Amino acid sequence: MAEPIKVIECPRDAWQGLQEFIPTDYKAEYLRELVLAGFQHIDAVSFVSPKHVKQMADSEEVMAKLGASWSSLASEQQNRRQDAGATKEPQEIIGIVVNEKGLARALATPGVTTIGYPYSISAYFRRANANMSREESRSLVEKLKKHTLAANRGLVIYISMAFGNPYEEPWGPEIVADTLEWLKDIHVRTVSLADTVGTATPQLVGELYRQVKAHVAGIELGVHLHSRPENAEEKILAAYEAGCRRFDSALTGLGGCPFAGDNLVGNIATEDVLAALRKAGADPGIEAARLEKALEMTKEIRAKYAHAPLVN
Repeated sequence: MAEPIKVIECPRDAWQGLQEFIPTDYKAEYLRELVLAGFQHIDAVSFVSPKHVKQMADSEEVMAKLGASWSSLASEQQNRRQDAGATKEPQEIIGIVVNEKGLARALATPGVTTIGYPYSISAYFRRANANMSREESRSLVEKLKKHTLAANRGLVIYISMAFGNPYEEPWGPEIVADTLEWLKDIHVRTVSLADTVGTATPQLVGELYRQVKAHVAGIELGVHLHSRPENAEEKILAAYEAGCRRFDSALTGLGGCPFAGDNLVGNIATEDVLAALRKAGADPGIEAARLEKALEMTKEIRAKYAHAPLVN
């Protein structure tokens, strides 16, 4: 039996840097459309200070507007997947947090099944973004594990700067492996390696994944890659061929990386991920034909709120 593929659609990551505020009703409608399109795993909201990320100021309201219809919609899609012969799996809705205050908000929000936390192995990046030391950040991860376990929620840790460090700090596979060993020791079971600045080559993506696999027995190890459009397929195939089965992406590649210094570097387009996986003979479980409405809405968001052209 082929290993299941997980494609995590990331509207939260796609939207969070947009200066024009997307209406709450539209966000909720968009998330419903993603479920209808067949996405079982969605990085949907974040619980951070609206002073820093104003686009995510309405996360509780977005989830509330989904309300009871969310459960019935998810159940309907589960039944459809089973009828098509797919393995039944629960809907995963991820809410990102960066501190204990955000954790409290996320745990109090119905519909959020999984808490996500970006753990940086770069001291400069960690201090600039969260004003934390390594010890403080690790202490927070341990608290996240404790509280999500008690609340019967999932936890995914993103290792930022996993594929390189532009700040002239020590970096190498051994640092990533050490971080994975620590996460395994505290019983974190889902981790995603993030190419935060989008500079990793396809060769590095494949090599690093292979080098650290031995350290993650019992961990579901995914990738959250950024890329210029012309390199996206190669990076996805490199990760897949190295053994990765969990991929983060965003429709049309919306969501740039402000640290990359290149406005074409951003999230890898979900369409490219699906095409690359099918090229490799894998079944991502999402039918391209059902993406039409979600793609239409994404292009509307680009035109109205991102003012970002679609790059082919």
